[in-house]
Amino acid sequence: MGEKRLYRQVVEKMSVLINSGEFPAGSRLPPERELAERFGVSRPTIREAIIALEANERVEVKTGSGIYVTDKKQPRDISSRLSAFELLEARVLVEGEVAALAASMISAEQIGALKDVLVDMENENKEREFGSDDADRRFHAIISEATNNQVLSWMVENLWAAQEEQRNIKQAHLSLCQENPIQRLKEHRAIVEALEAGDSHEARMAMRQHFARGIEALHNAAEAEAVAAVRRQLSETRERFSSDRLVNVDQGGTIESL
Repeated sequence: MGEKRLYRQVVEKMSVLINSGEFPAGSRLPPERELAERFGVSRPTIREAIIALEANERVEVKTGSGIYVTDKKQPRDISSRLSAFELLEARVLVEGEVAALAASMISAEQIGALKDVLVDMENENKEREFGSDDADRRFHAIISEATNNQVLSWMVENLWAAQEEQRNIKQAHLSLCQENPIQRLKEHRAIVEALEAGDSHEARMAMRQHFARGIEALHNAAEAEAVAAVRRQLSETRERFSSDRLVNVDQGGTIESL
């Protein structure tokens, strides 16, 4: 994961240079070797950064010619306006297909890594330690990496990063872990079994089913919050317009002591 964080740092630095005009629209980027030296990273890291920039339409790769900066403006930051439901819907669609693709090419080593994560989750259940999403995040990262598609890995990682900002999703996830940790583990095992069997359809369905409970928990949390808000409002209204208060208002407009 460290290498992935490193390429994201490079993406941020290159975006700054593009926005500042040091790498102006229409210009060709320096060769991979020069960029690697400039940012102090490996050439594979530069390639990952270029893929991410191309996915954001900040650069265009022209075969046999080079990498050119596009005139597209910096993508707008919508993280603060993301709906929790939109985010989970995106994860269902993206990660369901990621699991399906991974089933056709996942390695024995990656299956082993997933089983190690299942052990970590089992230990979390025993110790009732549900505050961290680390094991769950590693689980989904391994599956995305098994696709051998760096854009998909980047998408899954960024969906996780966006989710970290969603308090209601984190609370819904925590409540699911606390209420039924056995079911949580069962869902993850079903995904691993489908991947190990190389069954793309079952992997897709197991992943979607895994998210289904999360969406339902989010609905329940949203409803509970709405009910609590209505109760607070009714309580404030009752206090403001209480019969005792109105009965004890004297002619001068002041409230007599009860």
